[in-house]
Amino acid sequence: MLYVFLSVCCSVIVSVLLKLARRYSIDIFQAITWNYSMAILLTWFFFKPDLKTFDFKLAPVGVYISVGILLPLVFWIMAASVRVAGIVRTDVAQRLSLFISLLAAFLLFGDNFSLARLACFIVGFAAILCSIPWQKKTANRKVLSNAWVYLLFVFVGFGAIDILFKNVAAFTAVPYTTSLFFIYLLSFLIAFISLLVKVFRRQTRIHWAHIMFGWILGVANFGNILFYLKAHKALSTSPSLVFSAMNIGVITLGAVVGLVVFHERLSTLNKVGLGFAIISIIMITIVNT
Repeated sequence: MLYVFLSVCCSVIVSVLLKLARRYSIDIFQAITWNYSMAILLTWFFFKPDLKTFDFKLAPVGVYISVGILLPLVFWIMAASVRVAGIVRTDVAQRLSLFISLLAAFLLFGDNFSLARLACFIVGFAAILCSIPWQKKTANRKVLSNAWVYLLFVFVGFGAIDILFKNVAAFTAVPYTTSLFFIYLLSFLIAFISLLVKVFRRQTRIHWAHIMFGWILGVANFGNILFYLKAHKALSTSPSLVFSAMNIGVITLGAVVGLVVFHERLSTLNKVGLGFAIISIIMITIVNT
């Protein structure tokens, strides 16, 4: 369980860094770009992808490109969500995105549906609705908050990424870690080209502070994946345990950090949503065991 704990910590550290970026005037667009350069180096060092035998004809290049575009895009949206909606709600939205991939399993891949799984979806949907900050206080009245938009994009975005990564894993002709290397490479190239456009338009300037922050972000981001894969390898006979412990751990630790360290405020409805999120993950783990 040590690997699960380390993976949970790395995941929450990513959210914390995104929260701190604005406080220290870090250009998060630029930091996320450099994050992928570090991910490339760490993937090369730890996983040692076999590039000599790699064959583009066997690889799902279209899926690589889709994930390569979505990863930085959803990461940028996640950063905005952490800033606007907070760590607690964003982590809940990210973890509950697993329901999108489960729904895709039923609709696209012919998986069996049942009343038990329907119950899981209902509880998960209730968790999402309760976690959304529907209203915020102003000087004299309550107005509708736009934070739910960012949470919705985080939810849908990570769900789409999860589906695409499942497709990548299905192509056994190419080792998963080799695919991961090329996906990070594409993500960095796409993000870097976007950054150069902003630089040429004089919308930003490349600075060492943003690069260093991005590299630290990249270490935490990669650590989340590295320890998660190691946890599955160490507990190969209990994949459901890794799955549930990871998701519940991120939601719980994220809530503690958000509430205690950053003093994020949750309404009673939001707290109920937090409970529903944990219950739904436990339910889906039991149903799929």
